[in-house]
Amino acid sequence: MSSTLPPCPQCQSEFVYADDSLLICPECVHEWPADAAAAEPEEAPVVTKDAVGNVLQDGDSVTVIKDLKIKGSSQVVKVGTKVRNIKLIGGDHDIDCRIDGIGSMQLKSEYVKKA
Repeated sequence: MSSTLPPCPQCQSEFVYADDSLLICPECVHEWPADAAAAEPEEAPVVTKDAVGNVLQDGDSVTVIKDLKIKGSSQVVKVGTKVRNIKLIGGDHDIDCRIDGIGSMQLKSEYVKKA
């Protein structure tokens, strides 16, 4: 038995069922309109920009534009610190990087400028 209903857009579960004009996923409890299921556009990719508005990409080098205190430590990332080979991730702190002398950490894109 194959389902003619589309999979859940959140968890890709095949166990979707219809309830009036809604489609419901029992696994993640996501609900969406049945008429939007066929015409639902793909999400636009997230664009991460630095403090000046330059678009950042994985592997870019950036420079820190503000002294940043590191939580739980007495260390500070100084203005002008260059960070190479960044990786963009989702969330509040959207840059994953490694800073020489400090180690791995996450930064907010609003405190860096593309080098």
